[in-house]
Amino acid sequence: MPKLLIVTTVAATLRAFLLPYARHFRDLGWRVDALSRDAESCAECRETFDACHEVPFSRKPWALRGVRRMNGAIRNLVLREGYDIVHVHTPVASFVTRTALGRLPAERRPKIVYTAHGFHFHSGGSPLKNRLYLELERRAARRTDHLIVINEEDRRAALEHALVPPERLTCLPGIGLDLARWSRKSVSMAGVCGLYEELGLGREDELFLMVAEFNPGKRHRDALNALAKTGRRDFHLALAGRGPLEDEMKALAERLGISRQVHFLGQRSDIPLLMLTSRATILPSEREGLNRSLMESIALGIPVLGADVRGIRDLVTDPSRGTLYPVGNSAALAAAMLVAAAAPSEFHPLPDSRWDLGNLLKEHERIYSELLG
Repeated sequence: MPKLLIVTTVAATLRAFLLPYARHFRDLGWRVDALSRDAESCAECRETFDACHEVPFSRKPWALRGVRRMNGAIRNLVLREGYDIVHVHTPVASFVTRTALGRLPAERRPKIVYTAHGFHFHSGGSPLKNRLYLELERRAARRTDHLIVINEEDRRAALEHALVPPERLTCLPGIGLDLARWSRKSVSMAGVCGLYEELGLGREDELFLMVAEFNPGKRHRDALNALAKTGRRDFHLALAGRGPLEDEMKALAERLGISRQVHFLGQRSDIPLLMLTSRATILPSEREGLNRSLMESIALGIPVLGADVRGIRDLVTDPSRGTLYPVGNSAALAAAMLVAAAAPSEFHPLPDSRWDLGNLLKEHERIYSELLG
């Protein structure tokens, strides 16, 4: 029975994206364990994985205090459990884990797979930070048996910098989307009236949606500035998510005089309904890996208005899927919102069949099988 360890920095990543992988490989007879911060306290993780283990990872790449202790704990766990494959996700956990396991004797070292959800070095990034993150990735790549990237820019970067040989590099469209669930046919529209009532919208109003954590990289301020620049009092912007900048964005909406038109929704369980009620989904991010919320929007037939960056331009590949605009250009985003509101509502974008979770699970089966010989 092969043994697989899935590693992420925080348990929220396991819960949001990787539970289907654990279920799939357990159904195939594998033992599948998890390692992250707070994994043992996550009820869904405990129910889904054979075992959950914890290491106090930090989400901040520069906060590596206690790394020696973490390295020792990771090595001891892997030696004790005898994993065949360790699949790492997210930057901090992947760097620490690959560094720790790279010091094991070759005969006791598992195969290591790394899914890069967007390299920290990227076009448009700080030259100094890019050099630092590239050097860290080069060091960790020496301990990587297979590298998975999820966008074209990262694929080119991996080849250009020779992070791994080409035969050990795979580009996949994210970690998969259940296209049967993210379909217009599978979402009941019975809640639309209740949603309009909750948000205080009238029939003549146009709703735009942004689904993202309130952090600097998502650039919520661009969406708020764009809404103000449209000059349209019938335009409304719903912001789903939480984060450290939420109060700051509420204050900005007040200063811009659009607080009545901006709706801070917090965490929501009705994202499909919110998307189907919206004219378009907005994402002004300065960098992405391959944004999941935009994939979901396109799968539901709702166009996106996204910044022209890695991980967004990979999705908005033709005009039917939406509009790209320069990062930070709120005037261009405002213009895109006006165009979207005037577009015929009967034309809907179509998802790529390669996004389907079933296809991604088969690709992981293939990669694991090749590694195990």
